Amino acid sequence: MASKFDLRDNVVIITGAARGLGFQLAEQFAGYGADLVLADIDAKGLESAKSQIEKSQKSAKIELCISDLSQQSGTDAMAEITLNKFGKIDALINNAGGGVIRPFLDHTEETLEITITRNLWTVIRACRSVLPHMKEAGYGRIVNIGADSVRNGLPSHALYNAAKGGVHALTTGLAREFATDGITVNTVAPGGILTPEIREMLDPESDVYNKHAIQNINELLVLYPMGRFAEMEEVATMVAYLASEEARYVTGQVISVNGGSTML
Repeated sequence: MASKFDLRDNVVIITGAARGLGFQLAEQFAGYGADLVLADIDAKGLESAKSQIEKSQKSAKIELCISDLSQQSGTDAMAEITLNKFGKIDALINNAGGGVIRPFLDHTEETLEITITRNLWTVIRACRSVLPHMKEAGYGRIVNIGADSVRNGLPSHALYNAAKGGVHALTTGLAREFATDGITVNTVAPGGILTPEIREMLDPESDVYNKHAIQNINELLVLYPMGRFAEMEEVATMVAYLASEEARYVTGQVISVNGGSTML
């Protein structure tokens, strides 16, 4: 991975790092020289991610945090592991999410709770765990992964958008509250991303497609002027910029990486 941003001497926490966009973020940030704490509830996935990154980035320094990030105890443990290993927290990338995409009235109590918890509470908890340390240090970068569907109202996304819309709103509130503490807070709101799961959802016969019970995802491509979904690297590069020193005057923003599916 060719370096685009110099993140050497930066300690970066990435949540939901076991697979998909989280793994891509971890791989790119390692390529930019950052020391990493990768957090997820999936122990096997995290170990695999760490092993793969260390193979390609021999000098990478990576610590793992295996915990339930929807609980304050889990995110507090994440912050403690980071401080014990590296002594500081420069950036938090709130990527952990997931949940279920389906028509609003088809949700159950279980899928309602899963979707809100994974997409909103994990972000709230993680921010509460790291912000005191960033404030004390007088420096910090928080980058949340939001969703462009909050702006364009994709079919079957009402509940997911409620959770991600909360992340967008949290971003602006925290950005204003901590603006004089050397801390920036921003959100990257992707449209469709070609994660491994989305690639499976392109097949209406796949198990993933049937789990979410949404329309044929191929039909959504008409919403994208570029005619395709984003590659994971394209989203991760924007996240890296916002986590860097170069973005010191950017805060409180929800920045879409969406191929033009929404504009302005």
